[in-house]
Amino acid sequence: MFTNSPKRKAQLTHVLFESVGVVVFGFWGVLAAESMAFREQPRTQVERTGRELYQGGCAACHSADGTGSPISTVGFDIPLPDFTDCRFASREPDGDWLAVAHQGGPVRAFDRMMPAFGEVLTEDEILLALGHIRTFCEDKSWPRGELNLPRALVTEKAFPEDEMVLTVTTAAEGDGSVTPAIVYERRFGSRNQIEIKVPFTFEGRNAGSWRGGIGDITLGYKRNLFYSLRTGSIFSVAGEVILPTGNEDRGFGKGVTVFEPFVAFGQMFPADGFMHLQAGLEIPADRDRADEAFWGAAVGKTIAQDGGWGRAWSPIVELLGARDLDDDAPTHWDLVPQVQFSLSQRQHVLMNVGVRLPLTYTGRRRTEVMVYVLWDWFDGGLFAGW
Repeated sequence: MFTNSPKRKAQLTHVLFESVGVVVFGFWGVLAAESMAFREQPRTQVERTGRELYQGGCAACHSADGTGSPISTVGFDIPLPDFTDCRFASREPDGDWLAVAHQGGPVRAFDRMMPAFGEVLTEDEILLALGHIRTFCEDKSWPRGELNLPRALVTEKAFPEDEMVLTVTTAAEGDGSVTPAIVYERRFGSRNQIEIKVPFTFEGRNAGSWRGGIGDITLGYKRNLFYSLRTGSIFSVAGEVILPTGNEDRGFGKGVTVFEPFVAFGQMFPADGFMHLQAGLEIPADRDRADEAFWGAAVGKTIAQDGGWGRAWSPIVELLGARDLDDDAPTHWDLVPQVQFSLSQRQHVLMNVGVRLPLTYTGRRRTEVMVYVLWDWFDGGLFAGW
């Protein structure tokens, strides 16, 4: 057991500031240079030509004010979106809107009543009309969907989300263990998110039998503090409380409440590249236990099939580090190559498969296979949009 000494407090402060400084500010010069490609078009140009294109091609169904025309006008009973509702209009990136407008509703498993404009309008013209649609949401506190970058297996995102995620981690060597977890994330307001994570553990034993049980349940809150579509950047702070619901004697939990504050940063790059950065602390309520600093970086790129309209693939590489804040404690490093890909045609159900490879102390730490299936439930039912 460790003591809560002044020296340990100084180590905690030093590592926290060092981690945040290296992870966030150390990359800022590169991020600022790379993000110049994401500057928005001048508002006066979007409002002038974009409004004309919208009025000519979209307003008949979606109405001049973006709220959607009534059934008596359009002649069909398919619900039309309300572009003035920021909760809906802000969350999808331009690429998804462009796909539906260019190829028609079926490209994302929507109704055929949404026609394809790709033969009468260029992509630039559709984007100008979309720029006008973006003006219907007048509350600019909502981060845009472009900043909802592909989710890595370990490194947390800065974007607040509405998702259900099933994760499974299994040991690739040894007697075997499987650790599934259910993660529920719900966004409220423009910048906030709550999270509940319920893990389970199943372990193989020498006699061939298995034992299992619930792990430590996590309650979390995330708050977006800053985003900029112009620079392609988003920054959030978060805090989690890990409750001692798992059986410590069986190795299913830590046996103590743990507080986990962290910061998360996301950055868009040209050609659909992206990066996530995270740094934080694990602070046990039992002050005789050592605190831990952790950090991670994930870099990836999204590639879409069928000329950019089809299934999306996002190869990602994560570098993870962790260290107890105690004298002579080792630093653990892991590498996690992985690939995320869309399962549903609407691209609201995704899967990620990867391998967590220990880079240090490999004799005592096992390689793990990691998988998740993600359902963005705001975009439709689990079995819709296939």
